[in-house]
Amino acid sequence: MVADMDAGRRPRQARSIDRLVGRKLEYVRLGHAIVLSFSGRCQVLIETLTRLDGPGGRVDIEPGENPSDVLAVLLGDVVREAWTRDTGELRITFASGSELSVGVDADFESWAVAGPDGYLIVCLARGEIAVWGDAAPPRRVP
Repeated sequence: MVADMDAGRRPRQARSIDRLVGRKLEYVRLGHAIVLSFSGRCQVLIETLTRLDGPGGRVDIEPGENPSDVLAVLLGDVVREAWTRDTGELRITFASGSELSVGVDADFESWAVAGPDGYLIVCLARGEIAVWGDAAPPRRVP
C-alpha cells in the first residue's frame, strides 16, 4: 500500500514511527548509504544529507565515500521518539537528548525504516511516504 500517492493534491500528514521507540542503537555502518541498526531487528537506511544535533553541537552528515563517523556518539543510546514530518523528513530523538534529522531528496529515495515481518516505510522522491506491512494504516472495510 502506498500512502500519500496524491501528495500534490492533498496535504501530507506527519506519522509517528512507534516501532523504533525504546530501541537501542547497536551499530552504525557507514558508506554510500548509512545504516543504523537497532535492537529488535529494526534498521534505518539513510541515503541523503542528515543533521545531528547532539552534545558536540550541530553536525551535517552526508553518505558517500568518506562519511563522518560522528554517529558513533549515538551507539547504545535509546530512541525516545521517531516520526516523519509532513514534508517527509525523518526525525529521531534519543534519550540523551540528541536528535537526528534526515532530509528529503527531490529526485531520489532518501531514507527507509525496516523491521521484522515486512515492516517498511520509505521516503520517496519529494518526500512522498510509502508504507508496507505493519507500518501501513489499517484498511477500512466497507
